[in-house]
Amino acid sequence: MDTNQTSANPDLGGIAPYRETVRIVPDSAGLERAGALLRAGALVAFPTETVYGLGADATQATAIAALYAAKGRPQFNPLIAHVATLEQAKKEGIFNATALALAERFWPGPLTLVVPRQPEGTVCDLACAGLGSIGLRLPSHPIARYLIEKAGRPIAAPSANRSGHISPTTPDHVWDDLNTRIDAVLEGYASPVGVESTIIACLDDSPVILRHGGITREMITDCLGINMADPRPTADSTQPLAPGMLESHYAPNAIVRLEAESVGQGEAVLLFGAGQPDGMDEATPRLNLSPRGDLTEAAANLYAYLRRLDRPGMNRIAVMPIPDHDLGAAINDRLRRAAAPRP
Repeated sequence: MDTNQTSANPDLGGIAPYRETVRIVPDSAGLERAGALLRAGALVAFPTETVYGLGADATQATAIAALYAAKGRPQFNPLIAHVATLEQAKKEGIFNATALALAERFWPGPLTLVVPRQPEGTVCDLACAGLGSIGLRLPSHPIARYLIEKAGRPIAAPSANRSGHISPTTPDHVWDDLNTRIDAVLEGYASPVGVESTIIACLDDSPVILRHGGITREMITDCLGINMADPRPTADSTQPLAPGMLESHYAPNAIVRLEAESVGQGEAVLLFGAGQPDGMDEATPRLNLSPRGDLTEAAANLYAYLRRLDRPGMNRIAVMPIPDHDLGAAINDRLRRAAAPRP
């Protein structure tokens, strides 16, 4: 394929049209090109420290419509706007003292803040799903930061996969899910965190964790000096405040069985640590998120290993218990949603 030819499709509405997806090397010329594609309304996948994101100009409703179509994403589910600086974020959202403390402590990094929208903000209503709030994140990945700077505007970037599927942590994962549905993949190394950003709603004086992720509850408590409650996920079409809150999400094709202490015949198994469930001899295939019981290593491997186990002919995946502290809270959140009944 000639990667010197761009192919942004002008038909940005309705069902995702066929696109000639190209791969772009993230050097200086590649970043300039990717930024120009985003400004032109194209869809460009790019690496972040959490997972690969599918980028679209957050100020263009037609580009956001194309993103929804490419992912097959429910349009009541809001998108996160990625920014290059805190100053850019303040032009889009209203930061109270709690939001500002969190931004100053954890940005750039895997934290999304849901705050009231600025009346003069540039992010379009469609990206915010018509809400009066906006999700904002300043990523730490250098390629993501340079790309947002080159684009010169906030970039909406949900995970670069079909809606509800396993999130991508490598450019090949993106290619498997979205080739011919998006314009370009800006290639980089595997995402080091491996799970999405933590999302905190700072809409009043009582901040709430909407989604566990790369910034742990313990780190937030240390910053704010308070413990926060979690909202219950919703399985219906009630409008969520942030991405990843639907009960069934991050789902492989195979049925996921959690807290497995034994393995049934024909089940794949996702292990953690040195323990071995009963019936391991029946498990084909088997993968260990972290043989040494390291939650950081397990988070980084989670989506890639689920994809490897979710092979044709494999109908069930048994998952061993995983501790629910630190990054384990984010891992278990994703696994519970992967195992939830499908709508």
